[in-house]
Amino acid sequence: MMPPAVEATQFDRAAADQMTKIISDLSRMYHERNEALQEVARAHHEALLLLAMAAEYRDDDTGLHIVRIGFLAEALALRMGQSRHYAELLRKAAPMHDIGKIGIPDCVLKKPGPLTPAERQVMDRHPVIGADILGKSRTPLFQLAAEIALTHHERWDGTGYPNRLSGEDIPLSGRLVSVVDFYDALTMDRIYRQAYDHGKVMDMLSRQSGKAFDPAIVDCFIHHGDELHAMRLAVKDNGAGFTQLIQNQSGSQQGPPHFQGGNAACPPP
Repeated sequence: MMPPAVEATQFDRAAADQMTKIISDLSRMYHERNEALQEVARAHHEALLLLAMAAEYRDDDTGLHIVRIGFLAEALALRMGQSRHYAELLRKAAPMHDIGKIGIPDCVLKKPGPLTPAERQVMDRHPVIGADILGKSRTPLFQLAAEIALTHHERWDGTGYPNRLSGEDIPLSGRLVSVVDFYDALTMDRIYRQAYDHGKVMDMLSRQSGKAFDPAIVDCFIHHGDELHAMRLAVKDNGAGFTQLIQNQSGSQQGPPHFQGGNAACPPP
């Protein structure tokens, strides 16, 4: 009498063990691939931030302007009701807003006085240069950085450059960074003038509401003005810098102690 045939569906332990090993190997390869891609992205980000810092050193001998822009942009975005993910991305992208200045000659960039019309045309090319440098990457971080570089000199009333966008046609990232860039640039010493005090700059910012800047963002900045001013000062006092900008954790946790997040008190734009 012949033994009964083995059922085709009978459990095969050896095959199951082999399948488990294949799945485990695929999972390991997937994680290794992701870690490698993340490392490449980090290296790319660091390289571009260093390029941004090189551009900034040509116009500011401390390089802290871009550090403050990152933290202030993150803090303002949170107070405008934006998500923490968006705010953190903005912190990493905003410091590259003027990377295009790397392509502007020193005779224009460092001129201690008003620019001629021809020199102004040269200077006004830096948003396009920056967007071209940053826009070659398809990753969300660099796409946001390219958007900021291209639009942070647009004006709410449509008289900005390079594309004369107006109102909400200007991306939110550009509208946010233009406000913090204006504030920080005026409260720092430049080759052609001394820094203005906090109160004067807040008054200047208020007068540009609805002209250069989104009124809702200006209102929010003024509402939190003292706090944001303290944040600006804390960057130097607490040693926040390049490393904190590129960390994955929130700058409000890793940066100066004044950079504590909180419930947004301003409505989103």
